[in-house]
Amino acid sequence: MNSVHRPSGFDFSNSIRNHFLADKGLPLPKATSTGTTIVGCIFKDGIVLGADTRATEGHIVADKNCEKIHYISESIRCCGAGTAADTEFVTANISSNVELHTLSTGRKPRVVTAMTLLKQHLFRYQGHIGAALVLGGVDVTGPQLFTIHPHGSTDKLPYVTMGSGSLAAMAVFESGWKPDMTREQALQLVTAAISAGIFNDLGSGSNVDACVITATGTEMLRNFVKPNERVEKERKYTFRRGTTAWKSESIRNLIVTEQVTPVSEAMDVS
Repeated sequence: MNSVHRPSGFDFSNSIRNHFLADKGLPLPKATSTGTTIVGCIFKDGIVLGADTRATEGHIVADKNCEKIHYISESIRCCGAGTAADTEFVTANISSNVELHTLSTGRKPRVVTAMTLLKQHLFRYQGHIGAALVLGGVDVTGPQLFTIHPHGSTDKLPYVTMGSGSLAAMAVFESGWKPDMTREQALQLVTAAISAGIFNDLGSGSNVDACVITATGTEMLRNFVKPNERVEKERKYTFRRGTTAWKSESIRNLIVTEQVTPVSEAMDVS
């Protein structure tokens, strides 16, 4: 009699099933491309976050200037990559919970509190919420920067990248980041990292958004750099009226008309 308990070690029993389904024409699930470049880095006085502004729907650009840096609290922001609806609603939900936590404790929220709420929420859904996040902010402990993966795992690093353009952005960080940078140096480095993602990743594009968070306040730099502005076309492609002839013409009236015939008999109201 076979044991009802699984043996220890790796289990490859589903591989036969997967090959059978693939032979029947059922496509196996593939990894979803997040189609985004989001980054963050720590400098001497705070945090700089950055994101591109392209939203894709498969191979189609759905929005050329969407906003991927989401509000959590006055001194905490969160960049989102992945499914746009998931990143937007997850960050809005956690922002509400952080505000309730602030009102309950009477203290400014810590970045690690928002990180814990986000990772617990994402882990609860086992990666089915497609939200890859870069969380950054400044609290009483100083500048804090985290990455949160869709399954709930987190990293705490001085500079981070996420999204399909993360490799190109990380190459810029690895070669250019250094401790105790000034605000201008950090902002320039983040702009270069996002630009690397824009020009080397098809899922990223359009403009560069940035957000500078310090102990004194938060500065949101919407459309900080616009490397892909459309220029005026060199030639005018206009054609004179009647260039293309038509063989038949049919005009249909779309307004429905009806004729009302009055009835002479009075209505019985007794």
